[in-house]
Amino acid sequence: MLTPDFTQAHWKKSSRSHGGGGACVMVAHVPGAAGVKDSKLGSASPVLPFTAEAWAAFLCDVKTGKHDPR
Repeated sequence: MLTPDFTQAHWKKSSRSHGGGGACVMVAHVPGAAGVKDSKLGSASPVLPFTAEAWAAFLCDVKTGKHDPR
């Protein structure tokens, strides 16, 4: 996968993030990819890129509880 350009991306923080200093992430979408970064680091955070297909599969797994602690 070529490195996607997230410089103009609109980052969204979880609606469950209430500024309490917890571990939160931000997500942005660009054509063909999704990026994740650490909300505490803001613009200084490195971006972890995923293909659109990998991101969709991850979200499906989360919704079905595949990654829930056992």
